Amino acid sequence: MKDKNWQVCSRCVMDTTDWTITFDLNGICNHCYQFDNVTSKNWFPGDNGKKLLDNLVSKIKQEGRKNEYNCILGMSGGVDSSYLALVLKDYELRPLIVHVDAGWNSELAVHNIEQIVKYCGFDLHTHVLNWEEIKDLQLSYLKASLANQDVIQDHAFFASLYSFAVQNKIKYVFNGGNIATESVFPSCWHHAAMDSINLKAIHKRHGVQKLKDYKTLSFLEYYFYYPFIRGLNVIRPLNYMPYNKKNATRILKERVGFKEYGRKHGESRFTKFFQNYYLPKKFNMDKRKPHLSSLVLSGEISRSEALHSLSEPLYEKKELDEDKSFVAKKLGISKEELERLVMAPKGHYSQYANWDSRYKIMVRTKSIIEKITGKKIKTY
Repeated sequence: MKDKNWQVCSRCVMDTTDWTITFDLNGICNHCYQFDNVTSKNWFPGDNGKKLLDNLVSKIKQEGRKNEYNCILGMSGGVDSSYLALVLKDYELRPLIVHVDAGWNSELAVHNIEQIVKYCGFDLHTHVLNWEEIKDLQLSYLKASLANQDVIQDHAFFASLYSFAVQNKIKYVFNGGNIATESVFPSCWHHAAMDSINLKAIHKRHGVQKLKDYKTLSFLEYYFYYPFIRGLNVIRPLNYMPYNKKNATRILKERVGFKEYGRKHGESRFTKFFQNYYLPKKFNMDKRKPHLSSLVLSGEISRSEALHSLSEPLYEKKELDEDKSFVAKKLGISKEELERLVMAPKGHYSQYANWDSRYKIMVRTKSIIEKITGKKIKTY
């Protein structure tokens, strides 16, 4: 039964499960206004975007003409990064493809990555993380009862990617993130995955072993060292073209034999379980809502199509039972213990040390410098 104060946006499908959402008199939410007035200003799906991307590619080729690789791409096996690999091939770029294996890859993800790399002729470096450390971190986050259980994989992904970029003298980091499918996300749902202070504090309280191999990014590394000292530039090419996920999937199938996962983030067995069971069950957060809202705002689907998708179950019972068994066994706990962790009282990242105070100081400092110099300072 929905809360009596429950309300859904009249334009997209975000609702009051985002407890910071606001609506105008016509029932249109703040996410729609954010898209129209801010986010869409950085989205170039037309001819202008192609010109901008063409110029950027020319610059990358010129600067990296003497290097073995002129860019780097992190690949999960999902549609966005997989399609981006085809874009880089068509532009005749020379990327180093990096895949970070945190132990949760689905068989389809392995297949898709192999097919794409083979088709494109790119070099692939797979960084396999220390499973015992990942397991300890994953259990720590489950014991902390936090909303964002994907921090462990996400943080390791970017820490490894930036490290490999520097090792290979690469300054351009390509990212499959895009406005067309990811423009809407309630900031209150999750804390920054890059907050290594928070990650270490959570592990210190709940973990049982030292982290010897797990790479982390410090606040200064993420916001200062990599972008300003090492000169890394994060590029999201899908924002410079008319990116459509359905078309991208069709092209991947035709060109490389890509196999669909059936649901978003199906390339990771844990992410699938976390997003489709843990989050809705524990926090009443359905991540389909921001994803589908993004597709509505970018024009890929209609609002009625989004509502129809939301009416479908997140999990079939048999599939859920199989995934519960898999996740529990992988973590070395029983299904009953996993369910107990899911049903435990909700925790919040602010119960642990974090970088919030440092972030606020950085934002204030950045604003002052921009006012004095009249120039925008770009950070990740």
